Amino acid sequence: MLNNKTILVTGGTGSFGHHFVDYVLHHYQPKKIIIYSRDEYKQFLMENAYRKHEDVLRFFIGDVRDEERLRMAMNGVDYVIHAAALKQVPACEYNPNEAIKTNVNGAMHVINASLTAGVKKVVALSTDKAVNPVNLYGGTKLVSDKLFCAANSYSGAEGTRFAVVRYGNVAGSRGSVIPFFQNIIDKGGKELPITDYRMTRFWISLEQGVELVIKALKEARGGETFISKIPSFKVTDLAQAMLPGCEMPEVGIREGEKLHEIMVTREDSLHTYEYEKHFIIYPHYNWWGKQDIIPGGKPVQPEFEYSSGNNTQWLRVAEIQKLLLTDLDEH
Repeated sequence: MLNNKTILVTGGTGSFGHHFVDYVLHHYQPKKIIIYSRDEYKQFLMENAYRKHEDVLRFFIGDVRDEERLRMAMNGVDYVIHAAALKQVPACEYNPNEAIKTNVNGAMHVINASLTAGVKKVVALSTDKAVNPVNLYGGTKLVSDKLFCAANSYSGAEGTRFAVVRYGNVAGSRGSVIPFFQNIIDKGGKELPITDYRMTRFWISLEQGVELVIKALKEARGGETFISKIPSFKVTDLAQAMLPGCEMPEVGIREGEKLHEIMVTREDSLHTYEYEKHFIIYPHYNWWGKQDIIPGGKPVQPEFEYSSGNNTQWLRVAEIQKLLLTDLDEH
């Protein structure tokens, strides 16, 4: 599917962008992969890391806040992966205008530039925090998701198709708890603080995140939200896996933090289908019909909710330890 195609990745110098490039170069023969981001130093490092692929990789300095620059970068592009965002919850709370400029206005710019350039398909990365949001970051990503799903109504029958991929914190990524715990351990700490003993999270690796994006690129017909079936873990079990026998003082839940990650709400269940390895939330617009349902799935039960707290798959301490040795090598 991606052979001899041109792909643009916004925010492509992050953990996802690196792994996406690795995956595509290993499985396909793309014509060009364009890394579009605003940090020249990260681009410099990435360009050097992929020097042997300089015939395929291109690096564009640009911000998703700049629609004109996006239009220029998307000239001749077949597929767009939108990974750029302001993601740190406290930073978004303290700088709400900046979060809106990147996460909301930036989404609109990506949509407009994609439509103008005649891009075939756009996949936007979302987050569990967009579901029943309790912080500004989640609120901006909810708006972004809605914008991308609704954008299909502007593209016509044969125009650009937009879809969303949703997952939580990738294991070991900068936003996850694992580097925080590891930093304490590296400094000789004997205690790992837990905000709430009841807290649970989903575990998804970078590999699984990229594979879900590839699936969306292949299968999306417009307006879907793709969600992987992945295991849950208790944060207390993660702490014991990383530092066996450690003390775990409960320090209180932080502002904007949830006890559990939620990927599918009870309200979404009316439009959600379950597949072997993932769920799809289908759009609810008058331009969408049941003929667009991807074969192989079945409707979930009414009021079904997919949460890290009510999951059927759970990782225990020994399993987490094994994953820490394998999945985190990706970083």
